[in-house]
Formats: sequence, C-alpha cells, structure tokens
Amino acid sequence: MIKTKKEIDMCSGPVLPSLLRLTIPLLLSSVLQLLFNAADIIVVGNFAGENSLAAVGSTTALVNLLTNFFLGMSVSVNVLTARFAGAGNNRQIHRIIHTAISLSMISGFILTIIGIIFAPDFLRLMKTPDDVLELSSLYLRLYFTGMIPMMIYNFGSSILRSKGDTRRPLLYLTIAGIINVILNLVFVIIFKMDVKGVGLATSVSQFVSAFLIIRCLMNEEGAFKFSFKNLILDFSLLSSILKIGIPAGIQGVIFALSNVVIQSSVNSFGNIVMAGSAAASSIEGFVWVSMNAFSQGALTFMSQNIGAGKFSRLNRIVFTSCMCAAATGLILGNAAYLFGEPLLSIYDSRPEVIAAGLRRMFMVCCFYCTCGLMDCIVGNIRGMGYAVTPTVVSLLGACGLRIIWIFTIFRLPEFHTESMLFVSYPVSWIITFAVHMICFTFMRKKYPKEDRILNH
Repeated sequence: MIKTKKEIDMCSGPVLPSLLRLTIPLLLSSVLQLLFNAADIIVVGNFAGENSLAAVGSTTALVNLLTNFFLGMSVSVNVLTARFAGAGNNRQIHRIIHTAISLSMISGFILTIIGIIFAPDFLRLMKTPDDVLELSSLYLRLYFTGMIPMMIYNFGSSILRSKGDTRRPLLYLTIAGIINVILNLVFVIIFKMDVKGVGLATSVSQFVSAFLIIRCLMNEEGAFKFSFKNLILDFSLLSSILKIGIPAGIQGVIFALSNVVIQSSVNSFGNIVMAGSAAASSIEGFVWVSMNAFSQGALTFMSQNIGAGKFSRLNRIVFTSCMCAAATGLILGNAAYLFGEPLLSIYDSRPEVIAAGLRRMFMVCCFYCTCGLMDCIVGNIRGMGYAVTPTVVSLLGACGLRIIWIFTIFRLPEFHTESMLFVSYPVSWIITFAVHMICFTFMRKKYPKEDRILNH
C-alpha cells in the first residue's frame, strides 16, 4: 500500500519518530476535544451564576458513562481498519468504513434518546444536589443533542488514524473548538443564556466537526473514499467490530461507573468541593488525554504491524509507547500540580474552591504516570487483537478496587476525607498495570519473533 504525505509508514524504520509523528497531532486533537467541556466550565465559572460551575462539572462523569461504551466501538474500527491497511486489503477497508459510519449514526441516535429522556433520573441517582439539579439536567440534555455528530467525528477520525493521518482530524477539531469558544462567550456574556448557552455551543461545535470529517472522507481516493449511497451494515465486519468494541466499550463504562461512584461521594461534601473537584478534574483531563494519545498510537502501530506480519517490531512498540506515556504523565502531571493554584483560578477564583481542587490534584496528578503506563499497555494489548482480557483485568483492578475502597475504607469516620477518596486512583492504577504486564507477557508468546513475508 503506497503511503501519501498525509500517512505514516508504521511498519519499517525506527519506532519513536513515527510514533511521535502519529501521536502528537492525536494528542493535540484530544486536548482540543477536551477543551469543549473545559470552555464550558471556564465560562460558567467566571460569567454565570454561582451554582452553574457545579451543575456543568457534575455531569462529566455521567456523560463519560453514557458515551464510553459506544466510543469503544471506534477503537475497534481503528484496530480492524489498521489491520486491513497493513495487509493491503482494500475491499475490506472500503466495507468497514461504510459499516463504521452507519454504526456511528445508530449509536449517536440511541445516546441522544437516552440522554434527553433520562437526564434528571441519572443525576438523581448520582445524588446531585437539588439546587443544581435543574441546571445540570438542562446542560446534559443540550449536550446529548450533539451525540450523532460526536459519534460520526470519533468514528471518522479513527478511520483516518488507522492509516496514520492524524493531522486533518486535528485541523477539523481546531476549527470546531474555536467556534465552540466563540459561541460560549456570545451566548453566556452577551445573551445571558448561562448553562443553556454553553450546552448549545458545545452541540453546535460537534456538528461542525462531524461535517468536516465526513467531507474529508468523501474527498478521499481509493479504498478510503466514503459515499452516503454506499452506507451498509456488513454483518460479518459488524461482528468483528462488536467482538473488539464491546469489551472496549464495557471497560470504558466500568471506568466511568467507578468515577460516577466517586463523583457521588464528592457530591456529599457540598458545592465548594464539587466546584473544586470539577475544575481539578478538567485540568487532569488534559494530562490524561496527553498520555492516552500514546495508547491510541500504540494500538494503531500494533494493528498495522501485525497485519503486515512485522512481528519483530512488537516489543519495541510496547516499550517505546509505554515510556513515552509515563514520561508525559510524570512531567505534565507534576507541572499541573505545581501550577495548580493559577490554573484552578481560571475556573473559579474563590480560595476555598482552589484549596479543594489542590487536595484532589495532589493525589491524582503527582501519580499520573502510573495511569499512563496502565492505559498504554491496554492499547498495545488491544492492538494485538485481544479485547476481553484487558476488560476483565480493568474490571477487577482499577474499577473494582476503587468501588471496594469507597464502600469500606472511605466509609470509616476517621478516613472519610477528600484525600482518602482520591487516593483510590493511584492505588488502583499501580495494581492494574502490574497485572496487565503479566497478561501481555503471555500474549506476546503467541506471535512469532520473526517477520512474515506477505504476498499481495
């Protein structure tokens, strides 16, 4: 398969330069996508009512819970398309692209209906305080009107990423992000629309990013060219997508579920801690997506090299990607905590809110490199085609441990503090990474050490 200037050769040469070429635009894309929610939080924290920041921030864990299952499907699209690209199978590339876009539309529609109808019920289950429940429900419903375009963008960018093109998704998300920030300011400051304004701005920006990604795919040449008239649901490919995507989605849901439990515990400390945690969580998110970009890059690299029969490169991909993720977490995580006070003041200038945010950031950001290692080894394992094992390990490790911690140690009166709540994060990351590494060691033995020559 001939590589264009927009694509990256992942199957030959040194791993690190190619991994960085793939990952840095992906990292910037992830940061920009996170800016959608951060822009909402910053604007409402500075220009809206005093309960608005808590209202928007309290929805983040729930949004992740409802969307992560379907976003897991986009991971499987990346794995399979990269595998077909590595093997030069153009017919399957064409069919999986049109199946994936069809699936993204169906997924987005289901999420829209669920989010709009059940928003207040979900928020009550999370023990959202009555004084912010109405605002949180309004924001959540508006956010979910953009689920179809959000899914289209994520599935479409996974398709482009599978062949090493991460620059154009970055460009499209930049455009949508700028529109989001402008509309936030206009709707909230000029039209005084409060939470309604930031929710509407986010939804509009999702439509912009989806339009641009579809337009890009329609202008592609060869196997990657998309056309609405060719939309299909190839059930054999759909089965393969679900085989990898459902476990990946379940893992995302499980992580989000544990965070919902933690958010419910945060809510029990009142609005000040809720606001501080929401601001800190937003800052932490920038560090996490920076680390997670190497997990996504490793997934694509693994898939393409296995498809191309380049088995001698697998260990190098794992080592390089994990070290990059850990270094990113170590540097950015500690820098975020070091500059935590001015960063948190961007969201909310109240000293008590900043103090609450710093208490969370110490426990999370200073140990974030272990989370980067955990996520990156999972990306490598998924790229090798294993989907169930990392889900089971994450269920028992990262998520199970957090929930047990909350319902045992955290319930004890002497340990019922914010710090003891948030320390469950690093403890679960370290243990889960160790188990994932043991699993990878056994899985690697199932692939040859030498390359296989493919006959196209």
